Amino acid sequence: MPEIPAEAWTRLPASGEVAGLEAVAAEAFGLHDPACVAATPGTQALIQMLPRLVGGASVGILGFTYQEHARVWCEAGRSVEVVERLEDLARFDVGLLVNPNNPDGRLVPPERLAALALDMRASGRRLIVDEAFVEMIGEGASLAPRLPIDSAIVLRSFGKTWGLAGVRLGFCLADADFASAVRRAFGPWAVSGPAIAVGRAALADRAWLDDARRRSIVAAERLDRILTAAGCRILGGTSLFRLVGHRQATAFADGLAAAGIHVRRFPHAQDRLRFGLPGRESEWERLTAALDRACSTIVQR
Repeated sequence: MPEIPAEAWTRLPASGEVAGLEAVAAEAFGLHDPACVAATPGTQALIQMLPRLVGGASVGILGFTYQEHARVWCEAGRSVEVVERLEDLARFDVGLLVNPNNPDGRLVPPERLAALALDMRASGRRLIVDEAFVEMIGEGASLAPRLPIDSAIVLRSFGKTWGLAGVRLGFCLADADFASAVRRAFGPWAVSGPAIAVGRAALADRAWLDDARRRSIVAAERLDRILTAAGCRILGGTSLFRLVGHRQATAFADGLAAAGIHVRRFPHAQDRLRFGLPGRESEWERLTAALDRACSTIVQR
């Protein structure tokens, strides 16, 4: 973490400071024009803002995916349908996907997304791509370097990759006009001074990111071995989380919860669970012990 100037806490950030953060983000994400980047107070806030900024009655979402997208569009009064094929998104006013997908890690190549965005532009439609986890994939997976495409909107998270969710920082990448609309919608001082300081330092530290990618791959492989030994089937994920299948997933998750370990459950797919990566070595040991206890409990039943 960088040393945060005292002024970041005691005064409101100037517009030039936000612009400086957006310029660093543009370089980090591979965009040529910083005007195409709008900093926001977290990706979740941006997800909830989008229905106010993007018109259209129908929304298609490439599922099984992060449920907040469907929720906010439904609450905004839009007709929402979850589809299974990328090509089906083209028939909706708004097409939306998470790439790589949460929770199964499905990854659509950026050239396919660019082609879809151009096709949707011809009919006045929009494509929204949530790239919350793309940073850990490495080069060549993001649609961002192909922007601006004035029908495409890309969401980028900060907290997930850098492990700083409490900073509340995210980015909207789009054509300059839409990025400007995002800034106006959130109003002045949407991003705090400390978030600007931390964000600029982290986004510019590419050596740290390269090392984090390597470490997360090793950790994900270790987690796969532990989960497989506990009777789980690895179904997918990214290097930051793993999706597994288990015949008694509910009982398994209950056993972990009793040990104070939370895993993501899916009401519409009750045989699946999502695990995040443990951090310190003591957390790996705690997870392994809890898995052993959960397995024993299930066998005894």
